[in-house]
Amino acid sequence: MTNGPLANVLVIALEQAVAAPLCTMRLAEAGARVIKIERAEGDFARGYDHVVHGESAYFAWLNRGKQSLTLDIKQAGDSALLDRLIESADVFVQNLAPGATARAGIGSAALRARHPRLVTVDISGYGEDGPAAAMKAYDFLIQCETGLASITGGVTEAGRVGVSVADIACGMNAHAAVLQALLARERTGEGAGIAVSLFDSIADWMTVPLLHHDYAGRAPRRAGLHHATIAPYGAYACGDGRQVVLAIQNDREWRGFCADVLGDIGIATDDRFATNSLRCEHRPALDATIDAVFGALDAATVIARMAAAGTAYASLNDVADLSVHPQLRRVEADSPTGPVALPASPVRWAGIAAAALPIPALGGDSAAIRAEFADRSDAGPEKVPE
Repeated sequence: MTNGPLANVLVIALEQAVAAPLCTMRLAEAGARVIKIERAEGDFARGYDHVVHGESAYFAWLNRGKQSLTLDIKQAGDSALLDRLIESADVFVQNLAPGATARAGIGSAALRARHPRLVTVDISGYGEDGPAAAMKAYDFLIQCETGLASITGGVTEAGRVGVSVADIACGMNAHAAVLQALLARERTGEGAGIAVSLFDSIADWMTVPLLHHDYAGRAPRRAGLHHATIAPYGAYACGDGRQVVLAIQNDREWRGFCADVLGDIGIATDDRFATNSLRCEHRPALDATIDAVFGALDAATVIARMAAAGTAYASLNDVADLSVHPQLRRVEADSPTGPVALPASPVRWAGIAAAALPIPALGGDSAAIRAEFADRSDAGPEKVPE
């Protein structure tokens, strides 16, 4: 966002993959200047795929609005340049392996001791301490380790959520924490140390299944395209082969669905279906009742009935359907190899049109940043004009 609320904030990001880049991309969208530090070979997410004019889909999504600076921080000159960048920074974000920045002399505690106004953000798989701290962590591994995969998928087989939810959750948490820390700094003048992990982020999202296990003695079972603890809430086939998804949230909606969609208000008071708990207990009979009605109608008729009844519904779309969905908002971002049409930011600002920031070329800003932050300690006294 041009002249956004973070327009005077400098973020130094020693980052790779998904979680940290998502956090800093959101900061860039708010107007922050984000300098992304990359190795000579680049953030390895640049090589995940090459589907967007030769660019990686992940990289194009997560690195808009940043400057790319290539550094080898094991070299004295580049390490010194990084120190100068951090000295000028408001926020330092890193997601290297636990302990790597401390070994390089840029651990978060040491940096805040030298720069008390600095906000440091350490993003990791399992956290900086604890018995799993040294484990390598990627999104799918975290989905499995936290139990998320055990409640995802079909009835007979666990499954992975099809997008990188552990990384996304972690990046969103880091972004929110940075904003909190910057607001607190306005009041106190002090920076903050923030640590966010993929594991903790998904463990938080797993609270409801965990509470079911801890207090009811059984975690929700996998239900495929049905909700594990609410019924009816799931996908049903219509007579023309299309599937529609419906969601009933309370008994009032259930009565309206029975009367106006199924055409039989008596179903609402059936002893097997009168409450959500009973409907879940007798789910096979419930599904058979709905299937008998939907199977005799085409999807358009079912959808029309649900719309008239005020029943929440959706079509079971695929990615091709999303690509042409009339509700999808897109923006076009410049990239080193051509324009990229991306979903617009989910945050809409009143009076400000959605726009996309450019995607950086590897090291494309190195020369300018090196010149801007060059070591001038040996330059001698500045000459005073006569």
